[in-house]
Amino acid sequence: MVVFKDPWILWFILLVPLGALLSSIRRTGADFKFSSEEFLVGIKPTLRQRLSRLPILLRAVGLTLIIIALARPQTVLSHTKTISEGVDIVIDLDTSTSMLAEDFKIGNQRINRFDLTKEVVKDFIKKREDDRIALVAFAARAYTVCPLSTDYSWLYDNLDRVRVGMIEDATAIGSAIASSLNRLRTSKTKSKIIILLTDGINNAGNISPVVAAEAAKALKVKIYTIGVGSKGLVPYPMKDVYGRTVYQNIPIEIDEETLKRVADETGGKYYRASDAETLWKIYDDINKLEKSNIERYGYMEYNELFYKFLIPGLIILALEILLSNTIFLKVP
Repeated sequence: MVVFKDPWILWFILLVPLGALLSSIRRTGADFKFSSEEFLVGIKPTLRQRLSRLPILLRAVGLTLIIIALARPQTVLSHTKTISEGVDIVIDLDTSTSMLAEDFKIGNQRINRFDLTKEVVKDFIKKREDDRIALVAFAARAYTVCPLSTDYSWLYDNLDRVRVGMIEDATAIGSAIASSLNRLRTSKTKSKIIILLTDGINNAGNISPVVAAEAAKALKVKIYTIGVGSKGLVPYPMKDVYGRTVYQNIPIEIDEETLKRVADETGGKYYRASDAETLWKIYDDINKLEKSNIERYGYMEYNELFYKFLIPGLIILALEILLSNTIFLKVP
């Protein structure tokens, strides 16, 4: 299919026949006057005379081709119409001090729950292309780190600023869900989800997780809950009297029953991440589950054709000038 970048220029083609007509009128008329037509009897027109209007025709054709070239004819090489997948997502991160427990390993290196979670969340964000994502950090209370946004670089920067100890210590799961719902309540997106990760039991805030889940269900928000950490005693870093880091095995409880109930109430799913590999798989699973189709048009790629009209047009005009000044030259 051929299209024109500036189709309005094609209107100038209408002036070409008018110009040719005026030029033809100027060229009409005898160069010599005879007293009688008898002198012309039997004289046949020469080839030059038969082609006397050729320069006018060449000029008209050349100008027409140049005008078409100026209108930028193009062919469409590709027209992308893609189906993007957009979901509004709020990621809730537990920043209570229990998240410093180092019961996870990557290779032979020990890593605490919080640092691993941040890396997994970054990877999760990287895999989403058309979603609006918000971050909520919580401990004894919850606060929005950044609202829903598609600026993933900004999300990464804000995620890097989140750390354990930035909020007074406790675990307010209900408050985290409520804060997340406040981010999503005005959303018009079909799919809205909360991904809540914690390693503790709700022991702070004025809202219970179950009540917050009922509110989420009313707003058609799905909650995926993740209980992070291995069971039993876990190594927790502490400082000895000499300022050295030592590890003490301590028990950290996770309220799995409540997390399951919150997920079931909203149509989500509960996961237990007892090692690093499982945590990566959980976020990958959620990434595959939550897709919603949004139709959008992409770019169009064109192939320029103007030179196919411009070059012949210039050649024809050059030929017309050459012929008008040689073979078809008229001397007054």
